[in-house]
Amino acid sequence: MNVTTTRKDLMIVNMGPHHPSMHGVLRLILTLDGEDVIDCEPILGYLHRGMEKIAENRTVIQYLPYVTRWDYLATMFTEAITVNGPEQLGNIQVPKRASYIRVIMLELSRIASHLLWLGPFMADIGAQTPFFYIFRERELVYDLFEAATGMRMMHNYFRIGGVAADLPYGWIDKCLDFCDYFLTAVSEYQNLIMRNPIFLERVEGVGIIGPEEAINWGLSGPMLRASGIQWDLRKVDHYECYDELDWEIHWQKEGDSLARYLVRIGEMTESIKIIQQALEGIPGGPYENLETRCFARERDPEWNDFEYRFISKKPSPTFELPKQELYVRVEAPKGELGIFLIGDQSGFPWRWKIRPPGFINLQILPQLVKRMKLADIMTILGSIDIIMGEVDR
Repeated sequence: MNVTTTRKDLMIVNMGPHHPSMHGVLRLILTLDGEDVIDCEPILGYLHRGMEKIAENRTVIQYLPYVTRWDYLATMFTEAITVNGPEQLGNIQVPKRASYIRVIMLELSRIASHLLWLGPFMADIGAQTPFFYIFRERELVYDLFEAATGMRMMHNYFRIGGVAADLPYGWIDKCLDFCDYFLTAVSEYQNLIMRNPIFLERVEGVGIIGPEEAINWGLSGPMLRASGIQWDLRKVDHYECYDELDWEIHWQKEGDSLARYLVRIGEMTESIKIIQQALEGIPGGPYENLETRCFARERDPEWNDFEYRFISKKPSPTFELPKQELYVRVEAPKGELGIFLIGDQSGFPWRWKIRPPGFINLQILPQLVKRMKLADIMTILGSIDIIMGEVDR
């Protein structure tokens, strides 16, 4: 006689840190009851490099090449926040042309980041084709970056008071051509993805976040706007020259994974609109406030004597941070990227606290995946859009 036994023992499974869908070295400890997720505990820190501590032992100019390693897919935003803090502390004016160049670079970086979110997100769900498509367009963005900055990913392009170099000859026309082409590419994505019933089944109603819940968890960026809250720091904080351009905030009210997908797709088309306006209205003039080059008070004047003149002991131009504290933020592709900066009347910051959007958006993951199926973890984690470089810092 066969006796049917009901099993109550739960299974604990490690997901990551080398799982292909973990978007870096994230580790999830899952408690499963069959296919149902009972509990989920994210384990962080596999990519921790002490970025905040390094900042306290570097001048801002020395630290600039480091910051692109936080969120290495949206590198311009980490540079922007690094120079915005000292600019506000020292009340340094940025020339109009430099501000327009910054906006163009930031929006191109937003497109590149969203593209490299879209491809792996679709691959996680099981659609391989968009993964190859997005690299085609992303390569064009990186070609533009390489022409302007000399680097494809880690640009080191922003400077206190402007940018490192002016746009090269012919770059604006090349960028306008890209904008025209990219709009057709986005509509191609939409036709390919939104007509796919399997994709819609996987994302509709999965990982729903209500508006109140989104605010209470401190979410930002597309995670917040997909829950029906029209909050964008480009409109709120009026930084750079976004006020002079005509654009809309993209938002959805459903709060599920599909809504987050639609918000990001909408943001890419809106970024193209911003870039086109900025390219057409870019003013002439200097690309860097050269007065900021003179911030350094000479510490050891004897190093300027003739015999020392040609030995490379001259310090790099340092910006003395006044004894103040300041919080600056920008609207990065993943949400609100902020820095809490405390100056100490020296070249080094006394404290440099990074507020990464991915780290804070990731907090809600255990709550979202509870009582869902195991396969939905990929969908929900992919829709959050995390990069472990900025989560672990």
